Amino acid sequence: MKSPMNSKLIKSIAACLTIVLIYFILRHYGITEYIDLKNVHKIKTWVSGFGIIAPLVYICFYIIATLFFLPGLPVTVLSGVAFGPVLGVVYAWIGSVIAVSLAFLTARYVARDLVENWVSGNTQFKKIDEKVEQEGWRILMFTRLVPLFPFNLQNYAYGLTKIRFTTYALVSSIFMLPGTIAYVQIGGALVSGEGNLRKTLIYLSLAGVLILLVSLIPRLFKRRQTEI
Repeated sequence: MKSPMNSKLIKSIAACLTIVLIYFILRHYGITEYIDLKNVHKIKTWVSGFGIIAPLVYICFYIIATLFFLPGLPVTVLSGVAFGPVLGVVYAWIGSVIAVSLAFLTARYVARDLVENWVSGNTQFKKIDEKVEQEGWRILMFTRLVPLFPFNLQNYAYGLTKIRFTTYALVSSIFMLPGTIAYVQIGGALVSGEGNLRKTLIYLSLAGVLILLVSLIPRLFKRRQTEI
């Protein structure tokens, strides 16, 4: 009979090996090199080549990027380029909600010890953990709107707190939406412009306004930001 300690160790080792294996597979096929704003057009061509299942491929791509700590901004912008400013938001939002949920569940039930090592000694996480005890979903709302804690690591870290999964998934899905809309519009502006420079500039201006509004959110939470 395996002891609880050995069981945890085996789970941690298995999780590490899985992460390393998938990362090297992605790197072998050059996918990790594509996840950069300067290569977005290459990813768009790749995604569009899947035809009717392109949205599903994109969502899977978003999930992989989030789970393996790859930059999320270029992938979010890509949704606007590949699918336009409306459907782009829908697909990016679906991908992000599934990804953060899987990260949370992984930390809570599969690789808890591994994630604990990642956040060990991180004073911001300790404060967030304490605030979850005191304020529950409100601190999750705050950290989704104000990126004080690295987004990808944050998804795993919340799995270590006492917040309920249903609360985590619901609050995350609502308060990640403003940022998703803003950044998808950057890519969507290029598509909506349809080659017309004036039209493209108008859409880019609207995207810029949205990003400005999102960037002002931290000012609304200045007092709480100081506390954390």
